[in-house]
Amino acid sequence: MADLQALKERFIELYGNDGAGELHVFHAPGRVNLIGEHTDYNGGYVFPAALTFGTTMLIRKRSDGQVGFASTNFPLHKHISITNVAFDPADEWMNYPKGIIAELQQRGIAVSGYDILFSGAIPNGSGLSSSASIEVVTAFGLLTMEGQPTDKVEIALLSQKVENEFIGVKCGIMDQFAVANGKQDHAILLMCDTLEYKHVPFESGAYKLVIGNTNKKRGLVDSAYNERRAQCEQAVKDLQAQFPELTLLGQLSLEQFNEYRHLIKDETVRKRAKHVVEEIDRVLQSMRVLEQGDLAAFGKLMIASHDSLRDLYEVTGLELDVMVEEALKVQGVLGSRMTGAGFGGCTVSLVHEESVAVFIEQVGQAYKERTGLTADFYVCDIGDGVKELA
Repeated sequence: MADLQALKERFIELYGNDGAGELHVFHAPGRVNLIGEHTDYNGGYVFPAALTFGTTMLIRKRSDGQVGFASTNFPLHKHISITNVAFDPADEWMNYPKGIIAELQQRGIAVSGYDILFSGAIPNGSGLSSSASIEVVTAFGLLTMEGQPTDKVEIALLSQKVENEFIGVKCGIMDQFAVANGKQDHAILLMCDTLEYKHVPFESGAYKLVIGNTNKKRGLVDSAYNERRAQCEQAVKDLQAQFPELTLLGQLSLEQFNEYRHLIKDETVRKRAKHVVEEIDRVLQSMRVLEQGDLAAFGKLMIASHDSLRDLYEVTGLELDVMVEEALKVQGVLGSRMTGAGFGGCTVSLVHEESVAVFIEQVGQAYKERTGLTADFYVCDIGDGVKELA
């Protein structure tokens, strides 16, 4: 968590000491998906968790109908009129909170003037959802300040709509949902199609989640993502010969898929569908083993997930594969896998606390030797979703 005293001093430096109200502080976390990759748009389960680090927002009312945006992470800061909130590429990161304001206004919620300072502890481009974090903290903070209800499922949906329509990124619901609805020491079993969810205890005891950022620039993601979506849709069309009502792969059980997968004519399409259906099954197995406190079994499921993303879905790439291979050589590691869209981004590993220092040194060194890139590592705990800080 950011140093609040230092942030308050920075806020006063930027905006002065004579605002129209008292200073409020809100926080929304980053998130990591523990297992269940590329299942969301197939109507399946995902298994994300909120992290203890994220985006802190300091906010104070002002009386002139202006909104001030500033961030400790970027040099750009400015005031805009509350009556003229439109997307502008020149406004870079500010488009995320601007989109939230525009969406609230569209819903008939009047937003008054504010001075706002954001401070993010999530590395940009790491795949840990810095954009969802800033959207959710803005929505929750503004609704609170305006005396409006703060339904966290509704906030997740509102934030996703902003990302889809105002920003123009066709993301699923998982990131915003996990950021809004996280719970300390729990993962979220979320059915993306219906938004049914449940908090599952994730009591890791002597084990830590270590996120490894490959620092590989992700160039292929959009085109590959669209291609994979199209392949999954093709698999559904082929399987409709047996299941005419089928609209998403997530509606099939593993047994049904295994019996009728021969209906999928193209071998590559069949591999993609096999990953999705088996990955959904792994998410459900994960919930069961974690409810029994069996971390070793969960670690094996993480490894199986990565193998499937590499061999069947083909979205890992050299850097992620190297990082997982090297992670699994370290004693005290129960499991490791890519997390996020793939082709770069991050891995998540379950590492015994006594092995964490060795893990970071050994994996970091081997990764650099094999890829020429320098990795970053973050040791994480599972935290709460969006909230106001006292």
